[in-house]
Amino acid sequence: MRFLSKKALMTGCMAAMMTTGAAFAAEDRSDWPNSITVGTASQGGTYYIYGSGWANLVGDALDISAGAEVTGGPVQNATLVQMGEHDFGMVTTGPLVQALAGESELAPGEMHEDVRAVFPMYQTTLQIIALEDSGINSVADLDGKTVGVGPAGGTADMYHPQLFEELGLDVNTTNGGASDQAGQLQDGLIDAFAFAAGMPISAFSQLEAQADVNIFSYSESDIEQIAKDYPELSAGVIPASVYKSVEEDTSALSLWNFAVTHKDMPDSLVYGVTKTVMENHDRMLQIHGAAKETVPENAKYNTIVKWHPGAVRWFEENGVEIPENLKD
Repeated sequence: MRFLSKKALMTGCMAAMMTTGAAFAAEDRSDWPNSITVGTASQGGTYYIYGSGWANLVGDALDISAGAEVTGGPVQNATLVQMGEHDFGMVTTGPLVQALAGESELAPGEMHEDVRAVFPMYQTTLQIIALEDSGINSVADLDGKTVGVGPAGGTADMYHPQLFEELGLDVNTTNGGASDQAGQLQDGLIDAFAFAAGMPISAFSQLEAQADVNIFSYSESDIEQIAKDYPELSAGVIPASVYKSVEEDTSALSLWNFAVTHKDMPDSLVYGVTKTVMENHDRMLQIHGAAKETVPENAKYNTIVKWHPGAVRWFEENGVEIPENLKD
């Protein structure tokens, strides 16, 4: 197998971005914002790394100032986009379903009717980490323990406490950023850290490099018990190759993630964002391994929110069928 040098690879990426930029040189930008902001989540989590990466990629390709902002995660991101306070956001299907129905924890009663999908991201997997000497290596072992569940309003905070209760477990949950809670676990301030993100979670990888840990998710029997009440969750796997501490494929729960924007965002800008991300897959993989699922065919996993017309244009130009009921 022939490997490209780092210089050659970067040259190829820059050429691709220059091509994208050139394609938009003639576009009417009169209705474009001066800069764009992407809502992500806490530092140390996949959202922040992935979101910062694609924001920078888009900024370079479209010659526009673009950056990521730390937020509480998908629940908050949906509302920030709906209110027009952020130009783009990253959301998970579960919180998005609630937001569209006016049941967001942050904006109850606010129907998030102006949110539109831009491109598919990856699956969020519910994952839990504990120090090996704690003896905690399953969800059942969390009974009576104190568990970090990420930032308030994030996907982990939305699901883990409810799932623990569904399984009849008495768990004391606490909120905090991914990096902070990984540190709290190492310092013995919490018994486990239950998060939700694309794999690998940076904070988990950093922690297992410094200590012996157990990484796990919900068992097949847990999933059977949970499935009837949480149809947006699906059975997944933590592959053995993702973490050094996971020696064999491990049962898990997952949801899909999508980048979203407001319906009033200029069509040409959204087209450019979609084109840049979808046509620079190698560059996206350099940003984060979870981007292996950031491919056009995974647009099919959006069955709940309408696509922005700019995104529809790119997908249909590239042979991806968008259902009529998901178009404006």
